Amino acid sequence: MGKIATIEYFRLPPRWLFVKICDEAGNVGWGEASLEGHTQAVEGCLDAWIERYIGFEADDIEHIWQMCWRTSFYRGGPVFMSALAGIDIALWDLKARKLGVPIYELLGGKVRDKLKVYAWIGGDRPDDVEKQALSRKSQNFTAIKMNATEDLAWLDSPSTLHSSVSRLATVKALGMDAAIDFHGRVHLPMAKQLATLLAPHTPLFIEEPLLSEHLPGIKALSQHTSIPIALGERLHSRWDVRPFLEAGCVDILQPDVAHCGGISELRRIAAMAETYDVALAPHCPLGPVALAACCQVDATMPNFGIQEMGLGIHYNDGSADITSYIKDKGVWDVEEGGYLKVMKGPGLGVEVDEEWVRRESKNVKAWVSPGFIGPGGEVREW
Repeated sequence: MGKIATIEYFRLPPRWLFVKICDEAGNVGWGEASLEGHTQAVEGCLDAWIERYIGFEADDIEHIWQMCWRTSFYRGGPVFMSALAGIDIALWDLKARKLGVPIYELLGGKVRDKLKVYAWIGGDRPDDVEKQALSRKSQNFTAIKMNATEDLAWLDSPSTLHSSVSRLATVKALGMDAAIDFHGRVHLPMAKQLATLLAPHTPLFIEEPLLSEHLPGIKALSQHTSIPIALGERLHSRWDVRPFLEAGCVDILQPDVAHCGGISELRRIAAMAETYDVALAPHCPLGPVALAACCQVDATMPNFGIQEMGLGIHYNDGSADITSYIKDKGVWDVEEGGYLKVMKGPGLGVEVDEEWVRRESKNVKAWVSPGFIGPGGEVREW
């Protein structure tokens, strides 16, 4: 046992927030509390919890999780759960490192030795997908994801959807699987049309075909299409997820370990989804600590489907990548067939380069989410 001595956080390029926890014996764990576009809010939550949890037993991960959840009165939501994720992941890393085992050994052991993965192409205004898909193929990926559309009006010309179909057909012609992210940009009148147009080209799944506040619409759409429906990055706890499972309108659940309360809650969501025959494809266009946390849980899930990797994603802008801030960059090498080896090192299985983190965290401005403005001056979904 060892009491928590320090909790620190580091704002890092391109849009990440790392958390470091150290106990009184000098054991260290790293977490990630990245919440794209809301860094300052998460930092404020962490400031309050740093003051509160110094002196708690670092091994008591579930007790600290329950303290955060149940003694705050107001609970849930992206800010709260992202801050909790940073602490939770760091505590799991600390405990497993102290014991000299990967985190998955503390979760019951692994059920697989490698993980199917996919990467992004196309950007926020998707184009040039053939060249980008071929680049991913050269990296051994067999599956990619791309945004379905640029910004759309609530009711737009059907012609705006044709390029989505063309891009999917282009990637499929290369022998690759492609997931299509509607990104919540597409409202119901257009989503029904787009799903129908995409179906003959058999996408791997369509993601966030509607915003998650529109549960009845998602249920209706799920009955309209044979394409698997994926969502979950904007669901922040098992309580958020439950209505979608009960409605039978999601085929692939995509909780984000950095937004849903960390490793502790991700594994609970996975177990709950298993009872509905729903696969997990954890959302993770974030940093190396969050990805490593996903991989630790993925290794233990019977219902794991595929893992998102932020390698070279357009949001990184060349300022940093998942190979940044860690010492062993080879852990992200994708093997033939589109697989990532389950890491065997202690804790998260990655070694954070603290000197690099501290150097790069100085005077970093918080990332601001982009937005779309329509031709009439109206705000559109990004």
